[in-house]
Amino acid sequence: MTVRVLVVDDSAVVRELLQRNLSRDPEIEVVGTAPDPYVARDKIVALKPDVISLDVEMPRMDGITFLRKLMTYYPLPVVILSSLTPKGGALAVEALEAGAFDVMSKTRSADADEDIYAELSAKLKAAAQVKPASRTDSSPVRLAMSRAANKIVAVGASTGGTVALMGLLSAMPADAPAFVIVQHMPKHFTRAFANRLNEMCDIEVKEAENGDSVAPGRALIAPGDFHTLLRRSGSTYFVEVKNGPLVTRHRPSVNTLFKSVGKYAGRNAIGVILTGMGNDGAEGMKEMKDNGAYTIAQDEASCVVFGMPKEAIALRCVDSVLPLDRIPNKILDISQRT
Repeated sequence: MTVRVLVVDDSAVVRELLQRNLSRDPEIEVVGTAPDPYVARDKIVALKPDVISLDVEMPRMDGITFLRKLMTYYPLPVVILSSLTPKGGALAVEALEAGAFDVMSKTRSADADEDIYAELSAKLKAAAQVKPASRTDSSPVRLAMSRAANKIVAVGASTGGTVALMGLLSAMPADAPAFVIVQHMPKHFTRAFANRLNEMCDIEVKEAENGDSVAPGRALIAPGDFHTLLRRSGSTYFVEVKNGPLVTRHRPSVNTLFKSVGKYAGRNAIGVILTGMGNDGAEGMKEMKDNGAYTIAQDEASCVVFGMPKEAIALRCVDSVLPLDRIPNKILDISQRT
């Protein structure tokens, strides 16, 4: 099956680069390009694309406004391309809340790594298989702890994970167990995402910095382009944030986090693997399980993409497979066990 893509970007250079490089994939057909949302609107009706790549910083109408209108009146899967800047990161997070399938940082370079275009192709093809749903504002259901939590909760997520994490963390009470999280996102995007979660949640949420303490009532988000690992000194847990090679084609890598949690927290840990493409996290979750951690995978029905949970389940290292809305209660239940 060929996936029909409409490229929307105000830069003629970017449009040409995307059209040329995406067309190298035999499973993708770029059916058209548009310099702004007004032209895109007409081309969507005429060309009926399966998926759209959308810039968020455009003249006449910004991409976020266009995305919201699209999700209301003509829902289509959308992959956001945003500049690799703090402003671009904030806009990307806003786009995900508005219903975008996934985000990537954009490049204007003809010499960009082929892996970048391969990753975009993969995201576009995955997005084309998913029925989009507009986001609705709703107050999260806050859960409560009956006694102090002493567990370390390690979470890994990729495509669809931003919205899943919003639901998971916003359900946590202020005295929830400590969280350390890898969500596949570029640098700058993770800080904007952590700041948005901190506004939504009763727990503190921040982008991890080297040496940050891991403590109840706090969630640390691995910064984009850096690995984040759990470390321990006596009874105190903290994170190490460092550079290094890609692991399972990612930096930060869920496998890297999970393996460190298995080593330093062992039976004191809970591993959670959420929606996402690929297999990052499966091997690490097995190491967590082998070291005594309790492990949870999101079920297929509630995943945007079932790749990462499916791979962990295939390794027989998952204790519970649950829909997203049941995972917060399970975490709190396990946290209260001695």
